[in-house]
Amino acid sequence: MKHLLTFFLLIVLSLPVFSQKAGVVKFEDLEGRIMNSSDTLYVINFWATWCTPCVKEIPFFEQLAEKYKQEPLKVIFYSLDFKSKIEKEVIPFVRKNSIKSEVLVNQNNDEKFINLVSKEWSGAIPATLIINKKKGIRKFYEKEFDFNQLEELYLKSR
Repeated sequence: MKHLLTFFLLIVLSLPVFSQKAGVVKFEDLEGRIMNSSDTLYVINFWATWCTPCVKEIPFFEQLAEKYKQEPLKVIFYSLDFKSKIEKEVIPFVRKNSIKSEVLVNQNNDEKFINLVSKEWSGAIPATLIINKKKGIRKFYEKEFDFNQLEELYLKSR
């Protein structure tokens, strides 16, 4: 019985862990959290479940997070889906795609936060914000990334 319990625990603990929640947060609150972190490089991807290019690039962000998991890197997916879509679309999408990185949903359904992210942002997605407070880096990109482009950007920003 003891061996069976040990075996069961090993199986359960070896299963992939992924984000099953999507917290609703204002961008200002997320940025405040980031600014209180001294050595972490943040890669914030702005996306939505209905955005085909966004969905296409999500695995590349997950791959980056996995490859550099021993480094001070934090990938955050910041969804622009409506709050009313969290339970029926965002969370099922996160589960189906086994997303491990943190997933947040924009609390503001207005466009005021766009200028908080970057004055250069038209509001189009996918978009990505890189913040490395320690090095004074804040770069915004309104484009789709493949893994090689994303990794190059990360390596230049760390």
